[in-house]
Amino acid sequence: MKEDTTSRIHPGIEQAQAQLQQGRISRRDFLRVATLLGASLPFASVLAACGGGTTTTAPPPVDPVAPAEPAPGAIKRGGVLRVGIAVQAVDHPARFSWTESANAFRHVFEYLTETDENNITHPLLLESWEASDDLTVWTLKLRQGIKWTNGDELVAEHIRYNFGEWLNPDVGSSILGLWEGFLTIDGVEVVDDYTVRLNLNAPKLDVPENLYHYPAVIMHPSFNGDVKTGTNPSTGPYTLTEYVVDERAKFTRREDYWQLGDDGDPLPYLDAVEFIDLGTDRTSYVAAMQTGAIHTMYEPNVENYLSLRDDPNIVVYSIDTSQSRVLRMRVDQEPWSDNRVRTALKMCQDREQILSVAYNNEGLIGHDVHVSPVQPEFAPMDTPAYDPEGAKALLAEAGFPDGLSFNLSVGTGWADVVAYAETLQQDAQPGGFNITLDTMPNNAYWDIWTETTVGITPWTHRPLAVMLLPLAYIADEAGNPVPWNETRWVDEEFSTLLRQAQGTLDIEARRSLMADLQRIQNERGPVAIAVWQRVWEVFNPAFQGVVAHPTLHNQWLRVWYDPDLDPRA
Repeated sequence: MKEDTTSRIHPGIEQAQAQLQQGRISRRDFLRVATLLGASLPFASVLAACGGGTTTTAPPPVDPVAPAEPAPGAIKRGGVLRVGIAVQAVDHPARFSWTESANAFRHVFEYLTETDENNITHPLLLESWEASDDLTVWTLKLRQGIKWTNGDELVAEHIRYNFGEWLNPDVGSSILGLWEGFLTIDGVEVVDDYTVRLNLNAPKLDVPENLYHYPAVIMHPSFNGDVKTGTNPSTGPYTLTEYVVDERAKFTRREDYWQLGDDGDPLPYLDAVEFIDLGTDRTSYVAAMQTGAIHTMYEPNVENYLSLRDDPNIVVYSIDTSQSRVLRMRVDQEPWSDNRVRTALKMCQDREQILSVAYNNEGLIGHDVHVSPVQPEFAPMDTPAYDPEGAKALLAEAGFPDGLSFNLSVGTGWADVVAYAETLQQDAQPGGFNITLDTMPNNAYWDIWTETTVGITPWTHRPLAVMLLPLAYIADEAGNPVPWNETRWVDEEFSTLLRQAQGTLDIEARRSLMADLQRIQNERGPVAIAVWQRVWEVFNPAFQGVVAHPTLHNQWLRVWYDPDLDPRA
């Protein structure tokens, strides 16, 4: 068995502290490193303020996830939050493929960790974690006394059960891609009732973030295979009282939840959260916001944002992200196995035009690499030029002197995806591409998203690039593309460098590796990424304690309702 870890300051924190003093990394980057390696955010903030001086004092215990609270008495309990969002067909949470599904059930079940709106990851069901110096052993400490709704206490064996589900190829979870090559179930060790040790096969730095990957909710070992039945034991602040696919869901306040509010009583502050499915027409959600039928809506697109931003009865919160609409090509199908064809299509993107038409200039320019400028590892690179003449020459070289016609699968419920596709359709014509848009409802696109030859797939935000890339661009130990590798692209050099980056703690060194990874994906990769999205949260102003989360995760445990501020009351 590998070395044990004991309570101490990880040497990586001291290294990052020195880099902060020298001005080589930002304060935010330092906080990310320190908290990733087990320091509480308050302790990490103290270290950041100390500059280059180090300390041998161990970090204090980490408190439950708790943003700054208002003054005692400011919060009011009660109220029901009505949310406009798709109520999707689901079964096993490890197979969640959509944030909407996770947003529903994160009110009922919980994660070991939680990543906040600043991309800082905190313990949730965990009390703390520690990493060995070489990042190959991670010791996870559970909070004691957390009870499932059936009266059982949450213990380490329950965590091992969940890892068994996540790492089982037969389950078909995207979580498997995050741990591929690093962890098998044999490496998940129960040390005692409240301690789990992950014995990895190679160094890995993003363990805390992986524990918050949205399908990674913790289930009781008695899980019956269907998360929507409402009969499975849970640890979260609400219980599921109704779930009707494509219609509605209701989550009712649990009276004995383990976290406390500022008044000393158990959270949450709200009585209930209701999900209301209004179909695929986004304008119906806007109308419901304007009449007060719903209090918030999931993922307002740019048209929704423009319709609501000046409404005095609605508050808009925004944040830049690593979320994108990914134009992806299956490299196991002709002619997309030819990198010249893929590159030619990428060259037909007028990125400024796409940002303007599809996003009203709300967002960041992309570089055809699945690494965003908001992620700490991003290595600055030149913006690829719109070059239809160069694209046409490449197509001719690839054997298509008269151009190439193909179908592009598009979900029409995403107005920005449609605008992106239509803009590309027009701008690619001078480059020799004749694109036919194969339009369909969003749910129909999700049925084929890993199978269609060319499509535009929404990918949500991840705080670290080394967490995102393994989900979509590697193979499993048998050489098969991991479940979410929709392009089937596996590049040996890319995979080797990515695995090295996954175990590289030093931000500067990791960014150097990322420069090579970005170059490879830009030069011969299977995706075109023109824009990184800005996202918005829109709310009735009576709901307080709201922030914009880059992944649009519902983190509403401490949101409360003030009827005096409700313009619809």
